[in-house]
Amino acid sequence: MLDQYKIEAGFDEMCDARTEVRPHYKKFHQSFGSFSRQEFDARREDIENAFLRQGITFNVYGAAQGAEKIFPFDLLPRIIPAREWDHLERGLVQRITALNLFLHDIYHDQKILKDGVVPEFYVLSARHFRREFVNFEVPRGIYIHICGTDLIRDADGNYLVLEDNGRCPSGVSYVLENRRALKRAFPNMFEGIGVRPVEHYPQELLKSLRYIAPPGVADPTVVLLTPGVYNSAYFEHTYLARQMGIEIVEGRDLMVRNSRVYMRTTKGLQQVHVIYRRIDDDFLDPTVFRKDSMLGVPGLVNAYRSGNVSLANSIGTGIADDKVMYYFVPRMIKYYLDQDPILPNVPTYLASEEKDRQYILEHLPELVVKAANESGGYGMLMGPKADRKEIEKFRQLVLAEPRNYIAQPMINLSQHPTHCDGQFEGRHVDLRPFVLSGERVSIIPGGLTRVALRKGSLVVNSSQGGGSKDTWVLYTDE
Repeated sequence: MLDQYKIEAGFDEMCDARTEVRPHYKKFHQSFGSFSRQEFDARREDIENAFLRQGITFNVYGAAQGAEKIFPFDLLPRIIPAREWDHLERGLVQRITALNLFLHDIYHDQKILKDGVVPEFYVLSARHFRREFVNFEVPRGIYIHICGTDLIRDADGNYLVLEDNGRCPSGVSYVLENRRALKRAFPNMFEGIGVRPVEHYPQELLKSLRYIAPPGVADPTVVLLTPGVYNSAYFEHTYLARQMGIEIVEGRDLMVRNSRVYMRTTKGLQQVHVIYRRIDDDFLDPTVFRKDSMLGVPGLVNAYRSGNVSLANSIGTGIADDKVMYYFVPRMIKYYLDQDPILPNVPTYLASEEKDRQYILEHLPELVVKAANESGGYGMLMGPKADRKEIEKFRQLVLAEPRNYIAQPMINLSQHPTHCDGQFEGRHVDLRPFVLSGERVSIIPGGLTRVALRKGSLVVNSSQGGGSKDTWVLYTDE
C-alpha cells in the first residue's frame, strides 16, 4: 500500500531523499507490506469504533457543529531509533532542569536578572509571573512536575524545540490510547520490531505526585482537580485519574478548613495532600486570583502556603510557557548549567526589541507571529499563508503591544506517510514528549506525534483539524 507514496519537499521521516526506506523503518515496512487494503481498512474502522465507544474525544470551543469530537488517529506509527531518542532525552532533561532552576531563581534571589542574562522587564511584565509567590518555598524545590515540550524537525532533519508547556500540558492520554489501539491492530509487530513500552506512564506520574507530599505524610491522598466536563481535555482528566487509581474532583468537591484541604466523600471529609491540578492559576482560588472563578477552591492558596497541600504544577509556572521566555532558555541553560543547549530553539525575534521589531514589521509575509500566552494554534499569524488583511491586522497588534509578540521563520516541518482519502500521502508532524520531574526526571519513550491532516498545513493542533499517531521508540537503531 505504500508503494505509491511520494516524497515532497522537506525531510521525510520514513524515506530518504532517494525514496529508500530508512533503516529504522524497514522492519515495520516489511511487516506492513503483508497487509491487504481490506485488512488495513478493517483495522482502521475497528479503532475508530473503539475510540467512539470509549469516548476518546476533545472539545472545540465555539465549534458550530458541536463541541465534542473524536480525536483523529492515523495507523502508521512514527518511529524513532534508539540513538536519536537518547539525544532527545538528554536534551529534554537538560531543558527541564534549567527551567526549574530559572523558576526557583526568579521567585527567590533573581540572580539571572541581576546579572543581566534575562532582562528584568520581560519577567516582571509577564502575565503569569506571580509576585505573591516570591520567596515561597515550593515542595521539594520543583516547579514544573509535568512538562510537554514540542519538538519539530527542519528541512535537514535537525530537531528543534518549538515551545515548552509548563502549566497544564495535555495529550498524554492519547499517547497511551494510541499505543493500545495499535497493539490491537498490529499485535505481532511490537515484539518483532522491538518497541519500547509507554504503559508505565500513569505509575511514573503518580510516583512524581506522591514525592511532593507534605513532610511526614507517609501515604498521601492524591487527587486530580479538573475544571469539569466542558473542558477540552476532560477525557484526559478522567482517564489519568482512573489509570492512577485516584479521585477526580471539581472545585465544589473540595473545601478548606484550618488551612487544610478536604475532599467531600460519602464517608465524610478526607484530607487531601497532593493536587494534580488541570486548572490555570487564575481560576484556582477566588480569594486570591479571579474573584468570579467558580472552578477553584476558596482558601486553597492559603493551605498551599501553609505547607499542608502540594500542587502540581506549582503556582507561577506559567511564566515558563510565555513565548518570550522561550527565547531565553538557551541562555538559562548556559547560565545555570554551563552547557550549550543539546536541543536548539527555532530562531526567534522579540517584538519588544527595536531592531527585531523593525525586522518583523518589514518581513511579516515571511514570518510566523505568535502571541506570548496563547496556545492551541490561536493568536498566530502564518505569514506566507495569510492574506493582506490578516497581515495588516497583526502589524497593528505588534505595534500596539510589542511585549506580547514573537516571530519566527516558517519551518517546513518534517512529513510522515499518513492515510488520507484512501491513499498514503505526506503530512507534516511534530512531537510532544512528556517530561516528569520528581525524585528524578523521567520521560516515557516517544510522546504524542501530532499530524496536520490538511494537505500542506503546518498547524498540527487538534483544535485546528490535526490528528495524532503512535510514536515508537526502538531498543536499537534498526
